[in-house]
Amino acid sequence: MVGGGQLARMTHEAGIPLGIRFRLLSDTPQDSAAQVVSDVVIGDYRDLDTLRDFARGCDVITFDHEHVPTEHLRALEADGIPVRPGPEALVHAQDKGVMRAKLDAIGAPCPRHRIVADPADAAAFAAEGGGGFPIILKTVRGGYDGKGVWFVRSEEDARDPFLAGVPVLAEEKVDFVRELAANVVRSPHGQAVAYPVVESRQVDGVCDTVIAPAPGLPEERALEAQRLALRIAEELGVVGHLAVELFETRDGRVLVNELAMRPHNSGHWTQDGAVTSQFANHVRAVLDLPLGDPRPRARWTVMANVLGGDYPDMYQGYLHCMARDPQLKIHMYGKDVKPGRKVGHVNTHGDDLDDVLERARHAADYLRGTIVE
Repeated sequence: MVGGGQLARMTHEAGIPLGIRFRLLSDTPQDSAAQVVSDVVIGDYRDLDTLRDFARGCDVITFDHEHVPTEHLRALEADGIPVRPGPEALVHAQDKGVMRAKLDAIGAPCPRHRIVADPADAAAFAAEGGGGFPIILKTVRGGYDGKGVWFVRSEEDARDPFLAGVPVLAEEKVDFVRELAANVVRSPHGQAVAYPVVESRQVDGVCDTVIAPAPGLPEERALEAQRLALRIAEELGVVGHLAVELFETRDGRVLVNELAMRPHNSGHWTQDGAVTSQFANHVRAVLDLPLGDPRPRARWTVMANVLGGDYPDMYQGYLHCMARDPQLKIHMYGKDVKPGRKVGHVNTHGDDLDDVLERARHAADYLRGTIVE
C-alpha cells in the first residue's frame, strides 16, 4: 500500500485475519500505518525509482491517497505490476476536470461546471447560469478536506484560486439540503457490493459526523444513489473501494460532488456497523477475492471524527468514555494531537437515532476536550 496514513493503518488491520502480508511505502516512520506495519519502506511516492523498488515482489499495489503521479502508475503497469485501482481509473479521483468530463460523458448528474482561465472567466461562468455569484472554485488537483476549494462571492474574490498556477474548475453553488455518500466496492472480475447510503455532516469543510443509513432518505432515492455509484465504478473501471460524495438538492435530485478511490471517511462506520467493513472489502477486491456482505449490523450506526483539541493525551479520556458507554468503539490513529487534525473516530450503534448520535458526539467531544463531564 502506498501511503502511510490512517487509511493504510486500518486496511492493514483488516488484512491481518486473512494472513495478508502487507508492505507499506510511507513518508516517515512516524506515519500512522508505519507504527504498526512490520514491512515498511520509507521513501517518496513521487519518485519512480522508489516506487519500482517498493513494488518489486508485491502481488498488487493499492493506495491510501490519490496523489501518486499518473505516469508513474502507468510505468508500474508496464513493468507487470498490478495496480488497483489502475491509473486510467484513478485519474478521475486525481483530476477534477477529468472527472467532470467523464461523468458528463456517461450521463451522471453533476452540478453545472467548466474549467475557467482567470477571475474574469469565473465571473462569466457565474453569469452564464443566470444566478450570478456565489460560485465554487476548485483546483483540479491536490485538494482534500476543504483545501483547494473556495466559496467565491465576486470577481475580486476569485483571485486566490489562480495563484497556484494549476487549472481551476468552476461549479455552481448547489442548493442542497444535505450531503450524502454512496460507498461501493468492485473486484477485477466485476463483482460489486453497495453499502447503505449515508448522511455526511461537514464542519469547516471537514467530515464531522456520518449517519448510516441516511435518515429520512426515501428508498427510491437511496437505490438511485447506489445504482449511480455502481455504474460509475463500472464505467471508470474502478477496482477496490469507491466513495461517491453526493448532494441531495432541495428539489429532490442527487448530484455527484466528489469521487475517492480508496477507503473513505464516510465508510469508517462499517468497521463496527457492517457485516464486512470497507477496509476488509477493499483488501478482498484488490486481491480478487469474493467480496463480503455489506449489510448493516444495527438499525443505526454513527461515526464521529475525533479532532485534535485541548487534550494532548487523549488516552486519559478513555476512562470516562468507556465507562459511560460500554458499547462505544474508539479508533485512534497514533497521530500527534494538533488543533483540528483528524486523530481518530468513534462508532456507536443502536435502535434510537437520537441516542446513538448523542453518544457519538459526547465521546468525540470529550476526547477532544470540548466537554469535560
